[in-house]
Amino acid sequence: MARFAGHGGRLDAAMQAWPDAPGPWIDLSTGINPRPYPAPRASRAARSRLPFGSEIAALETVAAGAFGLDDPARVLATAGAEAGLRLLPQALGRRLVQIVGPTYSGHAAAWLLADARLVDVEDEAGAVVVVNPNNPDGRIHRRDELLALADRLAARGGWLIVDESFADAADEPSIATAAYPRIVALRSFGKFYGLAGVRLGFLLGDPALIRRLRARQGDWPVSADAMAAGLAAYADTAWTTLPRARLTHAAGRLDKALRAAGFGIVGGTSLFRLTQARDAGARFEALCAYGILTRPFDDDPTWLRFGLPPSWAWPRVEDALRMLT
Repeated sequence: MARFAGHGGRLDAAMQAWPDAPGPWIDLSTGINPRPYPAPRASRAARSRLPFGSEIAALETVAAGAFGLDDPARVLATAGAEAGLRLLPQALGRRLVQIVGPTYSGHAAAWLLADARLVDVEDEAGAVVVVNPNNPDGRIHRRDELLALADRLAARGGWLIVDESFADAADEPSIATAAYPRIVALRSFGKFYGLAGVRLGFLLGDPALIRRLRARQGDWPVSADAMAAGLAAYADTAWTTLPRARLTHAAGRLDKALRAAGFGIVGGTSLFRLTQARDAGARFEALCAYGILTRPFDDDPTWLRFGLPPSWAWPRVEDALRMLT
């Protein structure tokens, strides 16, 4: 089970480990909208050449508006939020980092690869990473608390990094709208818009920092298809209302099925639920044998995280959960 605890999405490994499980597999190990945005693909001409700088700038402009920013110079498109968070350790150059957890393991991995040391005390840290809403428990950090933390860090030359990968589902403006020079925010396209394979994300921050990060990642950070999807989705503000309502309804349906199966609900967002059960490990394996992948955790072996099923998969998921009782 340990190999599935680092992050979700290891469906290929699950298929190898449980080759006799019924198909098709249902991947609930991630927090991705199961009803994705109907994004267009890039034209044949756009896919056959390198992206234009003007096209990337257009994407960053429409994304800035979606995040509540009035200056696109504060936005950098990346090949997913993961690519963005991997840029920051070397660029910011801080060696003592506090990561408010338990949270997404990619942050710690990125800083450790940059020879940083993780600390538990804010006063020792030159950078603090906060995931808001938090993954996996959905904890919300209030805006005023984050800005106060940013002030304390800035007073000693430190940085606040806020990962807002799940914020779109709650329709929250970015903390970057505060325009603090030492706040950096991360946004993910794939989760709320349900297009994780497109690999599109954004770093939001002070224009001077964005220029430095742009130079580090090069001239063609995102693909033509990612730009086509992002341009369409972020401009389509009418689309967002119905998915938010659907996600809230689906999360409530999942809560009901999970509680009936004996799980406690620890927390979550409208895109996932974190649950607790004393026999979570056995339940993880039983669900895999049924062709359903969830997400276990090293931090707490009693935890399992469930994403939302696609519409066709609800009967199988609910049957499998009843099987656990």
